[in-house]
Amino acid sequence: MIGVSTYLESGARWGVWELDAALLPVGYPRLVQRAGGLAAMLPPDDPAHAAAAVARLDGLVIAGGPDVEPVRYGAEPHPRTGPPARARDAWELALIDAGLAAGIPVLGICRGMQLLNVALGGTLVQHIDGHAEVVGVFGSHSVKPVPGSLYAGVVAEEASVPTYHHQAVDRLGAGLVASAYAEDGTVEAIELPSASWVLGVQWHPEMGDDLRVMQALVRAAGG
Repeated sequence: MIGVSTYLESGARWGVWELDAALLPVGYPRLVQRAGGLAAMLPPDDPAHAAAAVARLDGLVIAGGPDVEPVRYGAEPHPRTGPPARARDAWELALIDAGLAAGIPVLGICRGMQLLNVALGGTLVQHIDGHAEVVGVFGSHSVKPVPGSLYAGVVAEEASVPTYHHQAVDRLGAGLVASAYAEDGTVEAIELPSASWVLGVQWHPEMGDDLRVMQALVRAAGG
């Protein structure tokens, strides 16, 4: 059972309805399912409930989404940083803390990777160019694994990945190491060697056909 964090959005529309909704792009649960796992969607909740939610899971995915509020890593907002999503930040940081404490496999995707870094005391670059070239359209670029890393054990070769982000990891959080880079030097994957299986990827595997990262999470969750 792999839990995936979700959004809360006001005024979502489907059929005759326009209501507040807990949303998740379908690529995330489909990726879990295609990799052999069962997907459970985790809407934002009181952070005090995170440990109880995680206790029912075998693995955790923190999904992509809006920018992490800079106050979370001691910075002032950059003019290009998006509006805060404070309830989601609080809930997902609590999920990460609970997942790490419980020792279950954790995968952060895009925002999820950045939030993993922030949860462990790291910081972010609030704006970079070249990784989200057209608004609302996923691009692609190559990422190169660091030999000997957890990520390199999953994807050994340089690979083209679906990408859409304008922020990136700056100072790594406590215990984290970089495990893949883009050609421009942007950190594209991070991991926590002291844990059994904790990985963050800056790209969006749910938008592609490469199942290996999610399959590795599902295997670790089943172990």
